[in-house]
Amino acid sequence: MAEAAHELVSNPIHLGLGGRAEVQPPHTGTMEWYEAYAARHVADGAEGRLVSGYEFSCDWDSWEMHPCGDEVVVCTKGEITLIQEKDEGGQVATVLGPGHYAINPAGVWHTADIAQHASVLFITAGKDTRHRPRG
Repeated sequence: MAEAAHELVSNPIHLGLGGRAEVQPPHTGTMEWYEAYAARHVADGAEGRLVSGYEFSCDWDSWEMHPCGDEVVVCTKGEITLIQEKDEGGQVATVLGPGHYAINPAGVWHTADIAQHASVLFITAGKDTRHRPRG
């Protein structure tokens, strides 16, 4: 018998050590969800990856940074402008349309602007992720 299909926006996937792929509990988008996720997969350390899908209709209100690994950002629908801070100062903006991707290198602060609506897939090294307000 086939396993039930899952919706990525609702139930992200954890990719862990030994090639494991585990469906995660319903995603609430809260910090509590991310804290519980980190606790469930602490043994995978920096090698664990969260695969998640998001629907956006407005610009992000914060910056984020993943110190323990790169993050892959794939636009599947609409358009997203990924903005990364550079070490030497300034910013680089990369426009992603359907099927396009970019990589947020480990330690690089990033945010995004959304043109009307976008669907995005993330593969994130989430250990020790940090956030700060966008201002």
